[in-house]
Amino acid sequence: MIYKTYASMRRTLILLSLILLYVQAIAQKVTFHKDIAPIIYSKCTPCHRPGEAGPFSLITYQDVAKRASFIKKVVSSGYMPPWKPDNTYRSFHNERSLTAAQKQLILKWVDNKVPEGKKKSKDPEFTFVAGTQYSRKPDTSLKIAKPFALKGDNSERFIVYKIPFDFGKEQNVEAVEFISSNKQVVHHANFAVHPVDADIDIMQGAEFVDLSGTDRTQYDQYLPFKKQMDYYGGWIPGTSFESYPRDFGWVMPKRGVILLTIHYAPSGKDQEDFSGINFFFTKNPVKRKVSVVSLGSAGVGERAIEPYFMIPADTMKSFELKIVTPQDQSLLYVWPHMHLLGKKFKSYAVTPQNDTIPLVYIPDWDFKWQEIYRYKKLVKVPKGSVLTIEALYDNTKENPNNPTSPPRMVFSANDMKTTDEMMTLLLVFLNYEPGDENLELDSK
Repeated sequence: MIYKTYASMRRTLILLSLILLYVQAIAQKVTFHKDIAPIIYSKCTPCHRPGEAGPFSLITYQDVAKRASFIKKVVSSGYMPPWKPDNTYRSFHNERSLTAAQKQLILKWVDNKVPEGKKKSKDPEFTFVAGTQYSRKPDTSLKIAKPFALKGDNSERFIVYKIPFDFGKEQNVEAVEFISSNKQVVHHANFAVHPVDADIDIMQGAEFVDLSGTDRTQYDQYLPFKKQMDYYGGWIPGTSFESYPRDFGWVMPKRGVILLTIHYAPSGKDQEDFSGINFFFTKNPVKRKVSVVSLGSAGVGERAIEPYFMIPADTMKSFELKIVTPQDQSLLYVWPHMHLLGKKFKSYAVTPQNDTIPLVYIPDWDFKWQEIYRYKKLVKVPKGSVLTIEALYDNTKENPNNPTSPPRMVFSANDMKTTDEMMTLLLVFLNYEPGDENLELDSK
């Protein structure tokens, strides 16, 4: 009797153990809805969706599953999601790189034949607003007058568009975003917001001027609009939007002109582009005004680059720029920029007390993947600090991205063509206030 009871208990324990192992196996099984979707939606889908730069969508299970082998390959190699800064030098709020654990989850899911799993109400869904990467619809989209026709003649073009506006009152800006119907043809875009007095006709002048040739006199018709500039922004491949924490931002003038400069890359076929700027306003007053400064080529300190910014053929060459910070500043964003010869980019500040403040380091520059990098906390740069930019360029035939074969001498020109070079750092900053370096930054 005792033996039978023991055997029965043993069978029960074995059965319970098997059930427990089964439950654990189910719980540990990596499925799309439970494990993979949160990673894809946060790291990949913002670009891989309709209207954005990604060549295909990654929204549904079917979207992801049918490209599982490709996803495994680019995740294993580190090619995707694109994130170039060295996170051990300085980490950023908008970091896209995958953790080791996230990579292993994706690889395990693919190796296990991409199980979908059952979708539960608590599982994440990706929702987006058409026409923007921001979290809501823009309050206004100021666009060029009509789509621009690009000839497929493999020529670069530099077009300056005039976009007039009149809101009737000033607007507090919480976010701003360059938009385009065809980002694949845009090398980069810059926009300047100019307030214009009531006695100047903002409708005068051409809708755009073409500065691709040697005649630049036609740009003079826009000079009446350029007496003051309230803000300067832009877009380069890989960039999303620029947003500010609550109480931060800048004030859009009630009336004025946006001068939007677009550098179009060479194209072998006729194409069309319809670009503009999305503005997101807030009723909250702007208590901390955000400013922008451009350092280096085509900006402050261009002539101070050492040595002279010229890269001879068949050489790798380093350059350095040092700028003294004029007042205590709190950095919000940093935006490095080079072209196809760029190899490394580093920036840091050295305080009057000889402390080093790391700002950004990109050890393996890639022109195709650039971003405006936002700090997790405001970074204080004290007055008198020496802000340094160090950049390395490879103008040899061993550089697969070299636009000329054989290599030729390259320098920084006003045209800023792809085949020329740049060494630029844009800083988005505020005047420092005590305690800034302790502020945790959110998006609004």
